[in-house]
Amino acid sequence: MSIEPVKESESRLPVSPQMALRVAALGTIALVMFGIIFFRLWYLQILTGDRYVHLVSKQQTRSVSIPAPRGEILARSGQVLVASRTASAVQVVPSELPPGLEGQVRRFEADEKAAGKRMAAARRRLKRYESRYAGQKHLPHNVSGELELLKRRAEAVPKISLVPLPSDAHALRRLFARLGQVLHLPGKTVDERVVQGVTTTAYAPVTIDSSASAAARLTIAERKREFPGVIQRPVAVRYYPYGELAAQVFGHVGPVNKEELENGPFKGLPQDTIVGQNGLEYYYDRYLRGTPGEEKILVNAENEPVSSNIAPVAPKAGYSLKTTIDLSVQQAGEKALREEIEIANAAGKPADGGAFVAMDPLNGEVYAMGSYPSYDPEVFTRPISFAEYNRLAPSGEPPASGGQPLINRAVDSGYPVGSTFKPIIAIGGLEAGVFNPYETFGAGACIVVSGEEFCNAESGYLEATELVHALEESSDTYFYTVGRRAFSHGTVLQKMARKLGIGRPTGIDLPVDPKGVVPDERWVQELDKEEERCTRRKHGVPCHIVFEPHMLWTVGQNMQLATGQGSLLTSPLQMAVAYSALINAYRDGGEAKVVTPHLGMQIDESNGSLVQSLGSEFKIQRRFPLNSTYIDLIFEGIHDAATGPGGTSTSVWQGWNESQYPVYGKTGTAERLGQETQSWYMCYVGSEAHPIVIAATIEQGGYGVEAAAPLARAIAASFYHQPKKG
Repeated sequence: MSIEPVKESESRLPVSPQMALRVAALGTIALVMFGIIFFRLWYLQILTGDRYVHLVSKQQTRSVSIPAPRGEILARSGQVLVASRTASAVQVVPSELPPGLEGQVRRFEADEKAAGKRMAAARRRLKRYESRYAGQKHLPHNVSGELELLKRRAEAVPKISLVPLPSDAHALRRLFARLGQVLHLPGKTVDERVVQGVTTTAYAPVTIDSSASAAARLTIAERKREFPGVIQRPVAVRYYPYGELAAQVFGHVGPVNKEELENGPFKGLPQDTIVGQNGLEYYYDRYLRGTPGEEKILVNAENEPVSSNIAPVAPKAGYSLKTTIDLSVQQAGEKALREEIEIANAAGKPADGGAFVAMDPLNGEVYAMGSYPSYDPEVFTRPISFAEYNRLAPSGEPPASGGQPLINRAVDSGYPVGSTFKPIIAIGGLEAGVFNPYETFGAGACIVVSGEEFCNAESGYLEATELVHALEESSDTYFYTVGRRAFSHGTVLQKMARKLGIGRPTGIDLPVDPKGVVPDERWVQELDKEEERCTRRKHGVPCHIVFEPHMLWTVGQNMQLATGQGSLLTSPLQMAVAYSALINAYRDGGEAKVVTPHLGMQIDESNGSLVQSLGSEFKIQRRFPLNSTYIDLIFEGIHDAATGPGGTSTSVWQGWNESQYPVYGKTGTAERLGQETQSWYMCYVGSEAHPIVIAATIEQGGYGVEAAAPLARAIAASFYHQPKKG
């Protein structure tokens, strides 16, 4: 038997250099990656672990802003006119709602924008039409009909319908229905308020009910899972003890919007901050607003609040604003304004608006300021629809008459003022040497210039007279003559009017202070240029900004201005400022002082201690000398107008204590296109210690003595504790 030899084992396959290199590279990469992971874990857990623990802790807390109560607005004697109270509001956070709202919001925004454009266009057409026929006392029947049609279109409130939620938005529809049931609101109303709120401020919670009942709040709190996106939070709500009283003066508040956050005085504020939107609330917002507090709420993994010992940061209430308003005079003025409008209506006159200002002519303190129609500012403490807001303040120009309760007609208005302008014309003509106060002229019922008649009221015949008697009986033919003579002297009447404060901002501490219009040749030229620019933009279609292109300033227009008519546009406040300058000249031997009217008196702490006095901020604007003899004659004339046997308002002041409180008054009856005449009255009561100047007007109220003069007497009676009527 032979034994086989042992075979040698097979040798291993040789590894190529390329393969070895690849294996080495992969191993190195794996080692580096494991090293990176190791060092990252070491960094997160050892070096920065405490920081992330802190961040996690922070993520378990929620910050809730605690609104600061706004400061009170007080009358000069300390009565509370506007206050704040804290209410528990039910709000919706749009970003946390079930899907389905986006389409509604887009459609509503588009419809709202289109409606605003239609209204603005209608108002522009109305304004052009009125400008075209301005100054014409009698309009053809077809023109009057067209004017009425344009008015109705311009004042129509657009109805914006909310499109239904999409068919697949079942969760959102059920949520709105449940929430509405708890708050005793239709589900559609909840939907509308959410859409309107998102349209106004897309980034802020939307308030559905600013004063929800305790039962409703408890239900929402106990069943949070059924109300996704619904929150409760304390909100500061404005409280108005006197309802509509001085609503346009105080203004209202609301959440700051996106535009306000990016520009203006509210830039940089938190998104849901409540700020003043107009009136004193806006002007003094920086004092009234206060500083919000903050509450830290600890939540669990399911975002539900749990008990904690985190102390809240308490809000700091805003400062109080003490105003110059005399509460009793304000109340008496607004009551009398409504009464005189009712009396005018009962007499067949379509009176539908009015305003008054009562002011200290020596320092500009406003004792009372009223505007009708008014509104209850509490309407802005809850969500308000576009249609409801538009009824209060339609877009476009201030109204010719009636409507738009948000507008403060005492300040933000433009009216012709009729014969109340005559004392201003008188001093302008006398200072420029246009006429002599002792010469007699103005005889007749009318003056004819270039074929156009300029007549007294009801074309009554008047004898030639001198200045004092012309003011007493309010002779139009006398002042038409002054206007005709002044035409050759340039713009002397206009310059004096502007010097006294007409046609320029008054400086009052309110956000709106328009300058108005004192027409002259330069003003006509500017309008003509505007017409040319507008016509070019419309490719040759006339815009009717002017009645006739390239028209010059005429003697007839100057005569209209001399009786407070034509294109003159001013306000009760400007008239009060102008009369105050004349009153100061009368009291101080000819030195006219143009005061700055103001409503703010001082800023106080909530405990009543003084923070800042505001009186020094409202200085005398201008001082200039006037001939004291001329001033004396003018005041003699308007004193006779209120007390003399032929005075235009003597009947109104019967029974007044003239010996203790001498009164100087001037009626005005302004003619306006397509309307009943507007009633005006200006008066000054010459108390040595406490003088007062009053400007009063009632739209479509008739003659000055019929409506505005009794209103002024009622205000003066309240101020001096005199009988309201003779």
